[in-house]
Amino acid sequence: MGKKILVAFDDSENAIRAVEFLAKTFTAEHRVTLFSVLQDSAALCDMNSPELTPYFQEQQHSFCTLEEKKKSLLSSALEQAKDILVQAGFSEDNIDMKLDFKAKGVARDIVNEATNGYDLVVLGRRGISGIREFFFGSVSQKVLHSAGNVSILIIN
Repeated sequence: MGKKILVAFDDSENAIRAVEFLAKTFTAEHRVTLFSVLQDSAALCDMNSPELTPYFQEQQHSFCTLEEKKKSLLSSALEQAKDILVQAGFSEDNIDMKLDFKAKGVARDIVNEATNGYDLVVLGRRGISGIREFFFGSVSQKVLHSAGNVSILIIN
């Protein structure tokens, strides 16, 4: 019986590289969940409040169009990731795609999802400078230091 693997996924090259590594390194018997955390900014698109600044009211449509484009890009990237796994021999029945709106923070939401019986969390390392990563941290570092009873694999 294969292990349950959680892949923290966004539409970046690093996330695709993590999926490619998983496809080459792990056997197809494992169950894989491609997990994405979405910003819950869609609620802003429906807001019609006098408290909104005039600038935001003028730009609200443009902002919402960008949000829809981001979701579309993420959906395409998820399909690409699934195709990579299927081509490597993983059964479609063993690949799940899960999208959640950000509740506490991207890293904390990934760690929270990992508590649902996963054996391994795989994620790509963001390509930011060492100084910036030192001061602000990265999602991969936060997951690495926050996850308790699950192994973490960070793909460079």
